[in-house]
Amino acid sequence: MSPAPIGAGPGRALVALYGLFALAAGARAGVQIATRFGEAPLAYSLSAFAALVYLLLTVALLRGARRLALAALGVELAGVLVIGAASLLDPAAFPDATVWSGFGRGYLYIPLVLPLVGLYWLLRRR
Repeated sequence: MSPAPIGAGPGRALVALYGLFALAAGARAGVQIATRFGEAPLAYSLSAFAALVYLLLTVALLRGARRLALAALGVELAGVLVIGAASLLDPAAFPDATVWSGFGRGYLYIPLVLPLVGLYWLLRRR
């Protein structure tokens, strides 16, 4: 008997959350880039990058691409930690928030917790 796909069962919640975050971060970044890019190009570009990572994770989880999902989760966690710390240490570099600013403070810290939950889910399912 083979294990259930990584996007099945409770994994569906991860798929749904990553899909929602891809949509939310992508829409926010799209509007910011289209209307105010000159105000905070780094922050808005990082939000667009986060949206792409979330989209990649959504697809990887749906398709059962475990290695791709693990790599993307590593990128996401590194991004949250690095951008989160940088945004607190040098607030002037981030005149507007990114998805990962303050370790995801603007998104109720879900961007900090979500990759840890995703890593737990994938490593537990081995």
